[in-house]
Amino acid sequence: MAQTFNTLAEFSARLETCPAPDAAAQAAARLRDAALTKPPGALGRLEQIAEWYCGWRGNERAQVSAPQVIIFAGNHGVAAQGVSAFPAEVTAQMVANFRSGGAAVNQLARQFGARMDVHALELDRPTHDFTQGPAMDAPDFLAALGAGWNAVDPGSDLLVVGEMGIGNTTCASAIALGLWGGTAPDWTGCGTGVDARGLEAKARVVAAGVRRHADSLHSPLDVLRCLGGRELAAMAGAILRARHLSVPVILDGFICTMAAACLEQAHPGALDHCIAGHVSAEPGHERALAQLGKAPLLALGMRLGEGSGAALALGIVQGALACHSGMATFDEAGIAGA
Repeated sequence: MAQTFNTLAEFSARLETCPAPDAAAQAAARLRDAALTKPPGALGRLEQIAEWYCGWRGNERAQVSAPQVIIFAGNHGVAAQGVSAFPAEVTAQMVANFRSGGAAVNQLARQFGARMDVHALELDRPTHDFTQGPAMDAPDFLAALGAGWNAVDPGSDLLVVGEMGIGNTTCASAIALGLWGGTAPDWTGCGTGVDARGLEAKARVVAAGVRRHADSLHSPLDVLRCLGGRELAAMAGAILRARHLSVPVILDGFICTMAAACLEQAHPGALDHCIAGHVSAEPGHERALAQLGKAPLLALGMRLGEGSGAALALGIVQGALACHSGMATFDEAGIAGA
């Protein structure tokens, strides 16, 4: 049955009742790792990933068999201020490309055996320009949160959420400034490739938006509503739904990370089921991951968005679980000296 959030209090209640990982499964996974045919710590961070994943799945020998990639798309009123190198029409064009299987993320999802779903969120009705007022009113915000919540397949066992929306790096920068302070240039990057003059203008827009909503910055969810977009809210809804299903999440780049950060700021620990897939070339992303205490799996200079970095990291997580759950123990292999 589809979930509808009628009030922000309903969504917040779900945030306050996040389930914990299975401590027994996590402990058993740790003991299993110690018995595998390798020196202790020889697989480095892969061992930590396996233990984390097994805890969330409640299985000391878990495998990744049903990953899901979800792409949410939205349009932004603030894009009219020239904050992107591309026109807003590209959002719908890229949605068509996703649906026809032509984007980078399609290839990566296929490579790692992931189901991929695309949700276009009212592209003909952009959010409001956040320098003039809240990007979303309460009904629009709740609808986007619900769209994300309902997009998660309960049968999935690993989730990647990505986005498409011309102007949404501006939203991410504004959210970061609203949540953590500093200056607009600290958090503002070139996004789709604006030049130096465009970058300065973009930073001014970010600063103006945060000033406009200064009275709402005490509430992380209001920061997301006032400065974000439908696709960012939907990613937040999907990430929280995954938590309630005990489905681990791989976070993508700056935009995805800032949508997720609003959950963590509202309820510390809300992202314990999430791992950072990569650190992007967008300068605010590394700072954001540091704020969240999440070390990325990959650092390849990517800045495409659309879930591509996280989809690539699917292979790392799959590899970690393949080794952990498939390797023989010393006893099984008949190897002495364990």
